[in-house]
Parts: sequence; C-alpha cells; structure tokens
Amino acid sequence: MADCKHDDGKAALLVMKCFNARTQAHVLHLAAKGPGSFAEHMALGAFYTEIGELADSFAEAYQGMCGELLKLPAVSIKAQAAIPMLDDLEAWIENNRQAICEMSNIQNEIDSIVTLVQSTRYKLKFLK
Repeated sequence: MADCKHDDGKAALLVMKCFNARTQAHVLHLAAKGPGSFAEHMALGAFYTEIGELADSFAEAYQGMCGELLKLPAVSIKAQAAIPMLDDLEAWIENNRQAICEMSNIQNEIDSIVTLVQSTRYKLKFLK
C-alpha cells in the first residue's frame, strides 16, 4: 500500500460518475438529430468509448496503489444534456481530486479524464 492520504469512497465514486457519464453520452449519441447532429454524434461516440477506458485505467492504478478493490457504489443516472453533464463531472472532479489521492500517477489518470471532458466540450460547442 502506498504511503499517502487517499479516499477510497471518493475514488469509487469517480469511477461510477465516469460510468454514469458514459451511459448518458451513449444515449445522447443515439438521440442526436438536427443541424450539427453529426458532429455531436461523433463527439459523444468518442467520449463514451474513451471515458470507460479512462475510468478503468484510473481504477486499476488506484487499486494497485492501495492493494484493495474499490467498493463501487450504486448510483442513479441523472438525465442531462451533454454540456451540463460534462460541466458537472468536471466540477465534481476538481472539487474532489486532491482528496482522492495526491500521488502524481493517480493525478495523471484524473488529468486524462479531465482532458477528455474538456476536449469533448470543445467539440460539442464549436464543431457543428
């Protein structure tokens, strides 16, 4: 086990929030229609494919650091439009990232998730 302060509950919740965002993005990806819908469809398709992989990579690194499996909580899906969903996920991460774990490799995993969120937001806002 790494000798650092960490919060297993928040780490597990991050994984579940990413899985939740993956499901929401997949639904929105399939529902995209109208002007700009192809760009939205593609951006959300890339997001739901990548966010699951990033959440998995974070969970594996975190569990390897701690030497224990995370207890993943049940969370209900909150239906939202794409940009508010991304905004909420990023805000939660930024408010909780230091409590999750301060180790640089774990922060790098979190950074990858934030980068995907920000890149997807850019594509949804500006690529029509």
